[in-house]
Amino acid sequence: MTNKEKLTGVKITKSRSKSKEDVSLSEYKSFLESIKKDIKQTQIKAAAGVNTELIMLYWRIGKAISEKVAAEGWGAKTIDSISNDLARAFPGMAGFSVRNLRYMRKFFETYSELNFAAAAAKLPWGHNMAILDALSNNDQRLWYIQQVLEHGWSRSVLTMWIASDLYGRQGKALTNFQSNLPKPQSDLAQQTLKDPYNLEFLMMSKDALEKEIEGGLMEHLQRFLVELGQGFAFVGKQYPLKVGTQDFFIDLLFYHLKLRCFVVVELKATAFDPRDTGQLSFYLAAVDNQLRSPEDKPTIGLLLCQSKDELVVEYALQQTKGPIGVADYMVKFVESLPRELKKSLPSVQEIEEELKIRKKTKSPKKQSSK
Repeated sequence: MTNKEKLTGVKITKSRSKSKEDVSLSEYKSFLESIKKDIKQTQIKAAAGVNTELIMLYWRIGKAISEKVAAEGWGAKTIDSISNDLARAFPGMAGFSVRNLRYMRKFFETYSELNFAAAAAKLPWGHNMAILDALSNNDQRLWYIQQVLEHGWSRSVLTMWIASDLYGRQGKALTNFQSNLPKPQSDLAQQTLKDPYNLEFLMMSKDALEKEIEGGLMEHLQRFLVELGQGFAFVGKQYPLKVGTQDFFIDLLFYHLKLRCFVVVELKATAFDPRDTGQLSFYLAAVDNQLRSPEDKPTIGLLLCQSKDELVVEYALQQTKGPIGVADYMVKFVESLPRELKKSLPSVQEIEEELKIRKKTKSPKKQSSK
């Protein structure tokens, strides 16, 4: 074996009949030099913080590797050699590990069309790796890319939304927005709601009441706002409205900064009942008359139910004048503790106080003399 072969781990041969891992020296050097040249040219732009240029460099490297694998049968040993040689040639530049080179190849093969690659290149590389790992459909990939660009999601937030299938839930609530709201607000409002809502951060008994669900959401308000989506601002719970001589209370009231309207959210611990739309329509009218300012858009309502019959919902919404959306929600159901046992358990505050007392009264250990 020659020194070059020992250094690169690739068997070099000048014979025309070669195995998949046999690469001619001139062919390999030419390939490596072309990538080096591309890297050097891109470094100038990447140094200025142009993420797109770096990602497109990865796409071109992935393209070159993919084409060589397909045409010449290059395999794992050659990829190892490329990784080692590039790391030596560009010691101050990370990103040429074998794992990353494989991602580059996958990136090209996933976005072989240049316009798709250009869209993905607007995202940081870590975001792209998360999308490549989790999704197998380009329509879904491009949808999440657009969401990241629009909302500025971090990689962890992106991963969370993919895991919860936001793509499959967004805009899926049953609504009457098209007939009760003007365009483009109707389209934007439709895309704002989802179905089902993932409230699995709540631990509820199977016979939980609406007040318990509402209380759980208030304890986890930040997580609930994240699940609702970008633009929701919390106004209040059990928000009071006086109509005539009677007092009424909205479960949850929000204001949507992008839709520029109030959003009334009503919670139901049961399946959808057509009568619920009547109550919600009444609340929408009251908010429009008492809280809505001249520049605000019409108030919309969101009814969250444990379950629903979609045909029943469609019938109920057909003759409802208020703009309403209906969606399911998911919570984690647990078996309720027996009431007597529940009463006997100490609260978190009681446990903390007990620990404080023990810490104060606990005497330091005496050191044993030898």
